[in-house]
Amino acid sequence: MHAALKAENITVRFGGVVAVNNVSLHLPEGGVLGLIGPNGAGKTTLFNAITGFVPVAEGEVHYYQTEVTHLPPYKRTALGMGRTFQTERPFEELTVLENVLVAAFLRASKRSEAEDIAMAALEKVGLADRAYQPASDLNLARLRRLELAKALATQPKVLFLDEIMAGLNPPALHEMITFLRSLTDTGVSILMVEHIMEAIIELSDHVLVLASGNLIAEGKPRDVVADPRVIDAYLGTD
Repeated sequence: MHAALKAENITVRFGGVVAVNNVSLHLPEGGVLGLIGPNGAGKTTLFNAITGFVPVAEGEVHYYQTEVTHLPPYKRTALGMGRTFQTERPFEELTVLENVLVAAFLRASKRSEAEDIAMAALEKVGLADRAYQPASDLNLARLRRLELAKALATQPKVLFLDEIMAGLNPPALHEMITFLRSLTDTGVSILMVEHIMEAIIELSDHVLVLASGNLIAEGKPRDVVADPRVIDAYLGTD
C-alpha cells in the first residue's frame, strides 16, 4: 500500500532541549495512525513539525512522493495536508458558514464555489442547519465539528487531528468516531493525537507511543495499550 505520509528520523529542538528525538512514522493511504503519550511527551510538537508549524532540526517529511520538510504550512495545506488544532479557533463574530469559507477559498477562486465547498463540509459534520448562526453560539461538541469542517473544506488527502474528541460526551464521541471511519472509506488518511483510548482502539490501524520525546512503543492498538511500558509511562500504575 502506498504511503500517504512518511516522517523519517524527526528531531525537534528548542534551544538545548530535545522535544522530539529521532521519531519515524509511516501512514498508509486510507489508514489511521494514532499518536498517544502522557502530557509533555512531544505529541503536539511532532504533529506541528510534520505540518510545518515548528522547524525540524533533523529528519525528513514526505507527503506521498513530495518532500515537504521545509515547506510553510499553507503550502502543505494546498498539497492536501489538512489539520485541526487542539484549541478551537473560531472567528466568533462570523457565522459558522463564514468560518468555513475562510478555509474553502484555498480551493476556490469564486465565492459561489467556496460556498459550495463550505456547505458540503458543514453537511458532512452535521452543522449545515447552523450555517448562518454566529460561531459564538456553538457548544463544545459543535465547535469541534466546526474545526473539523474547516479542515475538510481544504479538501485534504491526509487529515491531522489534534485531540478532536477531547471533552465530548459519549454520544458525541461515538458520532465522531463513526464519521471519521466513514472518511477513511473515501481514501482519506488520518494521523491523530488523542487521549481517549476508546477512540484510539476503535479507529487506529497502528499506534505510536511517545514519552519525553522518544518513541517507546508501537503496534496494534490493543497490543500497545496492554504494553507494560505504555501502562507505566502513559496510563499509570498502582
